[in-house]
Amino acid sequence: MSTLLVVHHTPSPGTRELLEQVVAGARDPEISGVDVHVVPALAATVPDALEADGFLFGTTANFGYMSGALKHFFDTVYYPILDHVAGRPYGLWVHGNNDTAGAVTAVERLTTGLALTKAADVLEVTGGIDASVRGRAYELGGTLAATLMQ
Repeated sequence: MSTLLVVHHTPSPGTRELLEQVVAGARDPEISGVDVHVVPALAATVPDALEADGFLFGTTANFGYMSGALKHFFDTVYYPILDHVAGRPYGLWVHGNNDTAGAVTAVERLTTGLALTKAADVLEVTGGIDASVRGRAYELGGTLAATLMQ
């Protein structure tokens, strides 16, 4: 069985809703052979990252950057997992009030350094969460899990 690690910082109702949709998509009944492991960014560990076959990262956009919690995750795991996760797929969702560009760029720099492979377009959301956004979040989760099906 493959493992999809969902590392998130979801302090607001909007980011929590995105997390729920991403996880629901990853656990779609048509997807089999994938264990979806959901861990808050401040609790995710090096073993979590090393054992993952793919990743989904979720964050708020704070002051033009990813959340401090997701940054802490990357600070904690970066060197211990470097050279051990190359080529593994990842996806990303970012929610901000008016801008997500800086947060996306920051995460993409780290995933590039880790040599992860982007498996889906980044889901960038500003403002409220509507049915279209919920659908795109569900699709993001499903896409990542489907890439790991055995």
